[in-house]
Amino acid sequence: MQRDDNSANPCSEFEPLLTLHAAGDELDRAEQARLAEHLSRCSRCAAALEEEEKLLACLSEHHREPDATLLASCRASLLDALDRQEERGWWRRTVGKLLPSGVLAPRPAWSAALLLIIGFSVGVFGPRILHHPPVTANPSGVATTPESSKNPSLGMIDLHTADVAGISVFPAGADERPQVELQLRAQQPVTLQGTVDDDDVKRVLLNVLSDNKRFDADARLNAVDLLRVRNDDPEVRSVLCHAVHTDQNAAVRLKALEALSGAEPQDIVRQTLLDALVDDQNPGVRVEAINTLRQMAAEGKVTSDDRMLAVLRERMRKDPSTYIRLQSAAAIRDLGPREKF
Repeated sequence: MQRDDNSANPCSEFEPLLTLHAAGDELDRAEQARLAEHLSRCSRCAAALEEEEKLLACLSEHHREPDATLLASCRASLLDALDRQEERGWWRRTVGKLLPSGVLAPRPAWSAALLLIIGFSVGVFGPRILHHPPVTANPSGVATTPESSKNPSLGMIDLHTADVAGISVFPAGADERPQVELQLRAQQPVTLQGTVDDDDVKRVLLNVLSDNKRFDADARLNAVDLLRVRNDDPEVRSVLCHAVHTDQNAAVRLKALEALSGAEPQDIVRQTLLDALVDDQNPGVRVEAINTLRQMAAEGKVTSDDRMLAVLRERMRKDPSTYIRLQSAAAIRDLGPREKF
């Protein structure tokens, strides 16, 4: 069949199909068959397809991705330009609200004077407005700001919700209690300063030691170290015993056992030691308990009873630690005449 060469332009009906076919897009079977049949007899469309394929090949050969550095530089320049435009817009809106329209632009002298006045005012009054009131200490040992000086004690603070932000200890002389600084975060922050003999300081430390969910182990260990000098105080002794029974950290339980050494009355301490020897899963805590019991027995501070002997016999037979088994047997010998066991 003779080709039709009357025009250089492809047939308008098949031009879209030629473009799709050259670009590699798949045509359905009917369109492919129709296009192939048309190309076999239309030289204009065949020539247009050939030119289309040459153009796409040329573009593919010379195509390059834009340089990454150039793209980043363009983006940064665009963002800077947008920021500057936004700053100028904010300044214009602010000044426009404060002054009538056209006041600054046509009067440069007045504009300069106004800006100098604004700058001077900010420099003079700004620091006074932003200045925080100093922290002062009162005779009771409670350091407060002037706003909180009306309530220097802890009576207005709920220690169940207040957070102890820090415990600082400052060593003192040989015969003096160390100074303690407690920083409390509450609705109105308070800093306590004093020794563990101060009731407010003692109250906060007891609260820290008794709440092992809100305060971390380091804070509780610090509280034990400070409270041990007051282990004869009924409140302190009670909280130390509670820590031995319930604290989740073995180091805190061990430290609380050590702090109970020498506390009166000895019966309460002995009961806590026996409970730790039976119930505590940490071998280090049980070792401390049996060592303290043996020391108390050697010093004549405890006497044997049925429960103590029963616990020692059980530990002598069943404790996983060889040391504790041997020390339990030795404690039984220390407490009285040899018995059958």
